[in-house]
This record gives sequence, structure tokens and C-alpha cells, in this order.
Amino acid sequence: MPLYEYRCDDCGVVFEARQKFSDEPLDTCRHCGGRAKKLISKTAFALKGGGWYQQGYSSEKKAAASSGNSSTASSSDTCASCPKAVNG
Repeated sequence: MPLYEYRCDDCGVVFEARQKFSDEPLDTCRHCGGRAKKLISKTAFALKGGGWYQQGYSSEKKAAASSGNSSTASSSDTCASCPKAVNG
């Protein structure tokens, strides 16, 4: 569950609340009972290192796959019973 930050308008205290995405935002301060507002904070999420990009999305992987031996059939190698390709 996400951790949200709130600030009280009355006492100025900043506090955290662990809530579900579907939960309504808190509107009262846990410390004084005043009006609280949800803060927008920076996240600690970062993608570092080689990991996901090089393994799944790197152009080097695509280049290596396309430079390999490909066995494409030429027009003279088509079978007579296969349907003809329609250029559209």
C-alpha cells in the first residue's frame, strides 16, 4: 500500500498515512484534529544499472536479431497450395 504525506493547516505538522489507492484522502489532522491536506512528494523510484533496459528494450538486441541468418522464402520457393499474399 502507498504511503501518503499530509500537512495540517492548523498546527503545521506533517504526518504519513499508509492507505489503499481506493481509500478517501484524510481530511483531519491526527495530532490536533485540524484540517489536513495531502502533499505531493517526490518518489524514491529509480531504474539504475543495466537491468531491464538492456535485457528487454535495447536496440543492440534488435540489431543482433536482425543481423542473424534469416530463412525467408523467395517467390520461387512458394508452394502451389499456399494462399497468395495480398499487397494492400
